[in-house]
Amino acid sequence: MRRLLKIYMEKPELAGIVFLLVLGTIFQIQSGGVFLNAQNVQGILGLLPEMALVAIGVTLLMICGEFDLSVGSVFALCPMVMGVLLADGVSFWLAFPAGLGAALLVGLTNGIITIRFNIPSFITTLGMLFVARSATVVISGGFPPMIPQGAMPRDAFVAFVGPGDMFRMSFLWFLAVAILVSLLLGRTNFGNWVRATGGFLPAAQSMGIPTARVKIACFMLCSLLAGFAGTIQVMRLGAPLPSIGEGLELQAVAAAVIGGTALTGGIGTILGGIIGAVLIRVIDNGLVLSRVDADWFKMALGGLTIFAVIVNAWLRKKARAMKVETNT
Repeated sequence: MRRLLKIYMEKPELAGIVFLLVLGTIFQIQSGGVFLNAQNVQGILGLLPEMALVAIGVTLLMICGEFDLSVGSVFALCPMVMGVLLADGVSFWLAFPAGLGAALLVGLTNGIITIRFNIPSFITTLGMLFVARSATVVISGGFPPMIPQGAMPRDAFVAFVGPGDMFRMSFLWFLAVAILVSLLLGRTNFGNWVRATGGFLPAAQSMGIPTARVKIACFMLCSLLAGFAGTIQVMRLGAPLPSIGEGLELQAVAAAVIGGTALTGGIGTILGGIIGAVLIRVIDNGLVLSRVDADWFKMALGGLTIFAVIVNAWLRKKARAMKVETNT
């Protein structure tokens, strides 16, 4: 039992599950039983992938020891590039890769500038946040482009599927991405390089790990997932808006932190980032159903983030101090 307790305390993402159960119970009571009904759960799961995909990329990058504050702007830029091309008559199968290519270019630029000039990624991506957002507005002319009817294969990305139409196709895309990135982080040499690079950079370099390329790859993957998530939202809404994704970068960082990702790098799991994203969606939805003023959402999110950091640090400290008998 003591060994199991130590394992639990060393995995802060499991603490996030406890938070989720507690909040779910509270909101179920406060909403008069509406929170967990099928229709509301369908709504939560329908919107979850759009943020969870961003949280996955941000979590991976934070494990590598870097930040990306431009993901909210990339969330808007990628589908805007696609939308403008579609409005000009370009095929979806050319416009869609072009949008994702724009996201990859932003990630590549973030990585090269951060590594080449030894600038904190917080500063690099803060600047890119404004650059990418401005580019989105300039490309669109300040208005959403008029995309021809049927130009986007929406059924392949956002159609309802499953028993009782409980899920959208976007949820299946999200599951596929989550599994692939989890396997990449946990079962490959690249995943070991990511943790080593974020955990202690000088040691990783002395071991011959190509830390610069690892970081650039994580920047690019983070931007790619943000752009893909934005494209999914545009598929659902039907048109790209220059303002989508504003503030999403901070929610994604909060999701990663709530899920147990260390701000110093080297520690974290994709599952933890996903749990953090689910918690944020649950809080947002639960407050509305509980008839609490929406202005309290950011306060609740901020409080949960601080509380999660404190609890995770305490759990790790207690786990390190806990002695477990071993059989010899």
